[in-house]
Amino acid sequence: MSFTGPSMSSGGKTVRRALEFGRTYVIRPKGKHQATVVWLHGLGDNGSSWSQLLETLPLPNIKWICPTAPTQPMTIFGGFPSTAWFDVGDLSEDGPDDLEGLDAAALHVANLLSTEPADIKLGIGGFSMGAATSLYSATCFAQGKYTNGNTYPANLSAVVGLSGWLPCSKTLNSKLRGDNEAARRASSLPILLCHGKGDDVVQYKFGEKSSLSLNSNGFRDVTFKSYNGLGHYTIPEEMDEVCAWLTSKLGLEGSSS
Repeated sequence: MSFTGPSMSSGGKTVRRALEFGRTYVIRPKGKHQATVVWLHGLGDNGSSWSQLLETLPLPNIKWICPTAPTQPMTIFGGFPSTAWFDVGDLSEDGPDDLEGLDAAALHVANLLSTEPADIKLGIGGFSMGAATSLYSATCFAQGKYTNGNTYPANLSAVVGLSGWLPCSKTLNSKLRGDNEAARRASSLPILLCHGKGDDVVQYKFGEKSSLSLNSNGFRDVTFKSYNGLGHYTIPEEMDEVCAWLTSKLGLEGSSS
């Protein structure tokens, strides 16, 4: 399931929903391997750009896996294809949710984590649409299943979302209500959300509302950090926050190699 880039085919082959994921970039831990985190890029990006940034972080005990999303037609671009984890009409919690695409992306991420050793803590993080996919994965973990009913296999210990939003927030309550095991998983999963107040792509209010929605649905360990003047990108201050939070929540031994 690893491809070097967007798959090109000759002839007028119709686009099916059998998605081909792009190349996956892996950064091996420089120290003792204690945790593995899948990190998901934003719309139109690829795994390479984030892998280069993550490799510079003072987190020697983390193995990073940076997959590349499939290239698929995007409603937000009038059907023009782009690398994307799922289809979107607009980048917000108010747009319609592409449940099939979200399930496929969450399954791909869980599969990437499935071969990690049993004693390794597992996490998912991402930026923008990658953050949305991470938060969707968090809700699948809490429910113990995807929206399509299939079992969610990964045991998550941390989820990070930068400049993103929570898909399916309006139906989350009905999915978790009355399920004691789901409530236990939700309350024990640490989630870090970071959002710039100057974000003109995914508005700050969507990040804020996502945090409130997670809290109100039983996710008890949600940290929300805001940044004045920050647009739709990341800054060293924000990544320092991610490093400190992951070190704390994953119980990592050292913060520098």
